[in-house]
This record gives sequence, C-alpha cells and structure tokens, in this order.
Amino acid sequence: MTSQIAAPAAATPPSTGYRLRWAGLAVILAAEVMDLLDTTIVGVAAPAVRQDLGGGDAQIQWITASYTLAFAVLLITGGRLGDLFGRKRLFVLGAAGFTLASVLCAAAPGAGTLVAARTVQGLCAALLIPQGLGLIKAMFPPKELGTAFGLFGPVLGLSSVLGPTLGGYLTDADLFGLGWRTVFLINLPVGLLAVLAAARILPADRDGRDGRDGRDGRLDPVGVLLLGLAVLLLVYPLVQGRELDWPLWCFLSMAASVPVLWLFTRHQRGVLRRGGTPLIEPSLFAKRPFVSALATGLVFFAALSGLLLVFTLYLQLGLGWTPLHAGLSMIPLSIGVVAGAVLSGGLLAPRHGRRVLHAGMAVAAAGALGLWATVEHGAADLGSRQLIPALALTGLGLGLIMAPFFDIALAGVEESETGSASGVLNAQQQLGGSIGVALLGTAFFGWARTDGFRHAAGWTYGLVALLLAAAFLTAFLLPRQARPEGEGH
Repeated sequence: MTSQIAAPAAATPPSTGYRLRWAGLAVILAAEVMDLLDTTIVGVAAPAVRQDLGGGDAQIQWITASYTLAFAVLLITGGRLGDLFGRKRLFVLGAAGFTLASVLCAAAPGAGTLVAARTVQGLCAALLIPQGLGLIKAMFPPKELGTAFGLFGPVLGLSSVLGPTLGGYLTDADLFGLGWRTVFLINLPVGLLAVLAAARILPADRDGRDGRDGRDGRLDPVGVLLLGLAVLLLVYPLVQGRELDWPLWCFLSMAASVPVLWLFTRHQRGVLRRGGTPLIEPSLFAKRPFVSALATGLVFFAALSGLLLVFTLYLQLGLGWTPLHAGLSMIPLSIGVVAGAVLSGGLLAPRHGRRVLHAGMAVAAAGALGLWATVEHGAADLGSRQLIPALALTGLGLGLIMAPFFDIALAGVEESETGSASGVLNAQQQLGGSIGVALLGTAFFGWARTDGFRHAAGWTYGLVALLLAAAFLTAFLLPRQARPEGEGH
C-alpha cells in the first residue's frame, strides 16, 4: 500500500528531502515534549491534587495511570490510522485534541473528572505521537535521517528532567492562585503553536485512501478490539500491580493477554488472505533490524523508566528532599544526555552505527554502577554534589543510545509500513516503561521495607546496570549500520 503522506514527488526528491523538513522536525519534537512533560510532570503534583480534590490513593494514582493505559492501548491503531488517512491530518487532530484535553484537566472539578480528562489526553496522544517517526522518514533523505533522529536525544532528555522540576515549581508557586492546575495549562501555548505550525509546515497528505496490490484500505475494527484487549490485559496489571501488592488477578490478566494476542495474530493473517489491510503489517516481523530493535528497546526503556522512578523516589522518600530539589538534582543527567546525543547524532552514529549503541549501553551501565557506589558507600548525608559524576556519566550513555536507535529500528521499513512500525515502536516504549516501573519499583519498595531506602536504592541501581548489560547483548542482533550499503549514511 502507498503512504498517505509525503511531499509531492517532484517537489521533494529523495536525495534532497522536503524543503521545510527542519521546521517540520521542530514541530514533531514540540509534540514529543508535550507528551513527555505530561508523563513526568503530573506525579510531582499528585499530593496537591489529592489535597484539593480529595479521593483515595487508588483514584489519585489513576490520574497518571489512565493516561499511560489509554496511550498504550491505542498507540498501534493510531499509527495505522496515519497510514490510512494521512499522517499530517492525524498529527493535527491529535495535537488539537491533546491541547483541549489539557484544558479540561486544568478545569476538572473532581478527581473522577480529572481521570476522565486524562484518559482523553492519552487517546489523543496515541493519535499524535506515532505520526512523528513516519513524518521524519518521509521528509528527510537517508543521509540526514541519523542527524534528525539524533536530535530526539537532547530534546527528550531535557523534557524528562524538566517535567519533575517544572511540576515542582508550578505547584509550589501557585501562579494566579491556580496551584496544580498550571501543570496542565502549560500545554496550552505549546499545543496551539504545534497545531498552527503543523498545519502550515508539515508536508501535505496525499489524496485517497491507503491501498496497495488491490488491498482494501479500511481500518480493521475487530483487530483494533483484539489488540486493545491484549494490551489492556498486559499493561493494566503492570500499572496497578505494585500499588495493590500483586494480587493473583494481576498474573492471570497478564497470562490471558497471550491467547488474546494469538487470536489477534490469526485474525490479522485472515485479513491479509482476504485482501484487507491488517492493523500491523506482518511483513514488519520478517525484518531482522525491526524485530531486534523491539527486543533491545524493550529492555532499554525498562531500565530507563525504572531508573528515573527509583532515583526520584529515593531523593524524596529516602533523603526527604522537596520535589523541586529532586528535579534540580537531575540536571547533570540531562546535560549528559544532551552531550551524548549531540556527539552521537552529529559525529559517531553515521560513521560507527551499532557500535555507538554498544558504547552508550556500556557507559550508562557504568553510570548506574556509579550511582550504586555513591549511595551505598558514600556519606550518610548525601548531597546533590556527590551525585553529579555518576548522573552525568549515565546521561552521557543514554544520549549516545538515543541517536542511532530509531534510525536502526526503521532500517529497511517501507514507507507504506512506517505508520504501523511507528505505532509498534511507541507501544514497545510504553510497555518497556511499564515493565521497568513495575519490576524496579517493586524491588525498590520491597528492599526498602526490610533494609531501608539507602540500600534499596543502591541495589536497584545495580539491577538497572544488569538490564543495560542485557540490552548490550541483544543489540548484537542489530545490523552494523542503520541502512544497507548504497542507501546513504
């Protein structure tokens, strides 16, 4: 099937790329910033939300979980919708819906209303975010893709650190007497600019629906339901299990996702035999770079999400730091991510490919071990200054990984498969993050109950190093370069 979005062939030859591609990349990165801020900023404001709106612990937890769950369930479908109806169209629609949902969150009169608005936010993010990778691949020539993907590292690194810091500041500052509501209103100017800029800058969608080799270009509703159910059965217990002390139904739910996923796979094969368009292109899983990147990314994002969670929990619960102090202490990590991503994307990744991924994982694992040593064997009155070397080293390794990862993951993916591939890659990140939070969060709190927060944090950082070592090994399955010889570097 042919892609629904690209600049006209005559105006956008593959060798030079879309004329406004760098401005288009800035718009896509702005959307990524909105998503990451919303993922990280809300947790800091949760105590203030509970004090203002009331509600029990479970309901307050769902202010974060509802966004994550809705996002994960619809991600792959959102990518497929971009293939069918145009990536620019879905990007603008998702950004507009996300911005409106942010205003509804800020105006929520009660905890239940806020959870509902957060669910809508997650659904809109699932329409918005998967379009980014496909748009980048459509706009940039092969020789510039590595540089374009390399810019994700510093932007996403800064956003992940800025979220807790900004959330702490906005909640404490109580601007205009709005308190925690400003953590959602921050999306309003960014979202409006993203919508207006996307409408003017991103390349136009092609007319007509998706279709190739006589296939029907309609969305597969049964596939959407089966895949959504499989993701729900898997992600829901990962989100809730740690808070509920892992009751039996959590494990039964995760186990039930396997036969549902099997039914989805059989259904997709049937859709393809009947000449329809499957929700996930089966051809993707015949591509070694893509499948290997899924395995590597799953482990890597589990390590990354678990590290960020445990680090902020230890600083606040173990050391008694304020949210703002904890957020500011992550600045060395952010600087390291920026430095690593710039170094990787601009210099190392185009020339050395997979070896940069391996170097980044080794450096990040060394940084995690450095955090373990600092916490376990450092002074009892640990301060921000003692954490700087290990944090900066960890960030440097993470930044080195960011630039080549997406470029390698999309190696050999056809333009008509890009929306489906983008949805799967983003869903993999969400799943990896949920696994990391569940695994490392459970380990941290379990050790904290018996051995205290200090030892719990140190041992959990050791687990992060082990996960990064596992990602190092799975990365050997990836190709040495992002693209085969002859496609440019």
